[in-house]
Amino acid sequence: MLNKIDLVTKPELAEVEARIRAINPYAKLHRTERAQVKLSDVLEQGAFDLDRILEIEPEFLDAGDGHDHDHHGHDHGHHHDHDHSHGGIKHYHDEDMQSLSLRTDKALDASTFMPWLQGLVAAEGAKILRSKGILSFTGDDDRYVFQGVHMMLEGDHQRPWKDGEKRESRLVFIGRELPEQAIRDGFANCIPA
Repeated sequence: MLNKIDLVTKPELAEVEARIRAINPYAKLHRTERAQVKLSDVLEQGAFDLDRILEIEPEFLDAGDGHDHDHHGHDHGHHHDHDHSHGGIKHYHDEDMQSLSLRTDKALDASTFMPWLQGLVAAEGAKILRSKGILSFTGDDDRYVFQGVHMMLEGDHQRPWKDGEKRESRLVFIGRELPEQAIRDGFANCIPA
C-alpha cells in the first residue's frame, strides 16, 4: 500500500514506485490517500508463491546479480544511492546495503534452525530488511519456505521435494550492518555433523 500519494508530486511518486519495484517487482501496488483501501485487496492474497517467483526469476534466492552487494568496506567517500537497470527493472543501491546468501546441500536440523532464525530476527531484525529461503530439514520430505521483513517471519511446508530435485537449503538476508560472521556461524551450527 502506497499511502499519502496526495502529498507528493508525480515524479516523486514515480521514484518511490520504482524503488518499491526494485525491492519486489512482483508486488501489487495500491495507491491510496488516508489509507483508503479495501481489506480484501491487501489481506489473504497468497501473494508470496515461491515457485511462481522462481519460474520468473530462477536466481531469486541468490544474492549475486553480477554486482558486489556485500558492501563491507565499500566506501566511495560519499553516501548516496545509485541505480542501474537489469532487463528493464531499475535497481537501486544504497551504499550501506548488503546481502548475504547462504547455501548447503546437507539437511538442516529444524530443532536448531528455527530457534536460531527466530533469535536472529529478534536480535538483529531492525537491520534485516528482508529474509527469504527454501529449506531442507532432516527427516522431512517437504520443502519448507520462509520469508521475513525485519522481525516478522512467516513460513510453512510448501510441497514435497520432487524426484531429481536438488535438496538444498538456500537463504538470503538483505539489510544494513548485518553481523555476517555471526549469521554464517549460526547457520553452520544448524547443519548436523
